[in-house]
Amino acid sequence: MSKGRNTAGSGGRIKRGLEGKGPTPKAEDRVYHKAHKAKLAGVRRDAPKPRSGAGSQRPKGGDFVVGRNPVLEALFAGLPVKTAYIAEGTERDDRLRDILKYAAENSIALLQVTRAELDRLTGGAVHQGVALQLPAFEYAELADVLEPALDEMGILVACDQITDPHNLGAIIRSAAAFGAHGVIIPSRRSAKMTAAAWKASAGAAARLPVAQVVNLNRGLEELSHAGFQIVGLAGEGDTPLEDIVRDTPVVLVVGSEGEGLSRLVRDHCDSLASIRIASEVESLNASVATSIALYELTR
Repeated sequence: MSKGRNTAGSGGRIKRGLEGKGPTPKAEDRVYHKAHKAKLAGVRRDAPKPRSGAGSQRPKGGDFVVGRNPVLEALFAGLPVKTAYIAEGTERDDRLRDILKYAAENSIALLQVTRAELDRLTGGAVHQGVALQLPAFEYAELADVLEPALDEMGILVACDQITDPHNLGAIIRSAAAFGAHGVIIPSRRSAKMTAAAWKASAGAAARLPVAQVVNLNRGLEELSHAGFQIVGLAGEGDTPLEDIVRDTPVVLVVGSEGEGLSRLVRDHCDSLASIRIASEVESLNASVATSIALYELTR
């Protein structure tokens, strides 16, 4: 018999409502119950810790910048930041204080993690208690750079076998400085937009589209059919760069310093242009040659 106020009987409604739902889950199996959280904490504590290196799983995103000097330089260079990490109990020095000050002044949140967790995130790198994760770079499509350059009689820069990210970043910086409409890189056998490339671009990668194509030769064919003049930069080219006639939009194709342009890429060029240099010097760095060529083509 119930105590207090009388209540109407359920008439079997409660029993019918529970039919088919099975037994009530244990407290530790209910997601929002504190017993469930305690169970998860125990599983994490007892689980084997992943080793640094190939076996560790990083959060999805772009490249990591680790160490106090690299992190501070990356912040001052304006690199985009997806997540900033600081290890618990990290000893402070002038560099860390500068990092904290910059983060506070620029509304960059620092996520505090254990040192072991930061070891795992950075693949065991020497992080000195701080790390930045960059966002995954968003590459443009070929059409994104083709149409504006075609409409404005512009210039595109295509990179063939540029595998050094510093060179790639410097080429992007030069392309932006001389008003090019974009940079094109192949998805294979090419440097990608890593932290090193971002830094070398001095922020230009945030302003100039970088298009990634599966096959550079097919991309050059498409650009040629659209009306672009394909000019390959080669030390042994038979056309002096200053003799290139700018009566169409131009794609300047730059090869690596060591190997130059690949054979198939050469075959897709309308002309091979050379930069006049002293005979004692064999070649120029790819990014330096690109700067000179862009200056000449836009002069």
